[in-house]
Amino acid sequence: MIRMRHTDESPHEASEINVTPFIDVMLVLLVIFMVTAPLTTVNVPVDLPSSTEKPTPRPDDPVFLTVKADHGLALGEDDISTDALSAALETATKGNRDERIFLRADRTVDYGTLMGVMDKLRSAGYLKVALVNLQGQEEGSEAGTTTVPTGSTALGSAPAMAPAAGGTP
Repeated sequence: MIRMRHTDESPHEASEINVTPFIDVMLVLLVIFMVTAPLTTVNVPVDLPSSTEKPTPRPDDPVFLTVKADHGLALGEDDISTDALSAALETATKGNRDERIFLRADRTVDYGTLMGVMDKLRSAGYLKVALVNLQGQEEGSEAGTTTVPTGSTALGSAPAMAPAAGGTP
């Protein structure tokens, strides 16, 4: 401790904290964050291509959830309502929330609708989702192809990218 002498010769302790270095560090961090924050956003419009990678092996009894062009849902071949999604998935997966759900969507379905369905899957407890697309074709040609699962993504608190074919969450 620093002791200061006053005119009365009685010792007093200096109990003040020097906050100037702390403020300097905080201002430097503020400037760094202000410079790097705009760099973390992506503002590039992109037309995502279809995949030509080798498809992953199909499970014996896959659970397909389809978002139709009219934004209706179908689990397998059966139409279901959004409210009944959780119960229908519970029945289809026999209560196994670790089973992968293969999510298909019509090309005309907007991104917001697809993310809404993925949010419903997450709230129902199904975190393993494989996105399905047409394999082995260039964009625009539809002859001679099959619909197969391409990759998977884990629905968590942070945004996740779908790994390459054959990846696991």
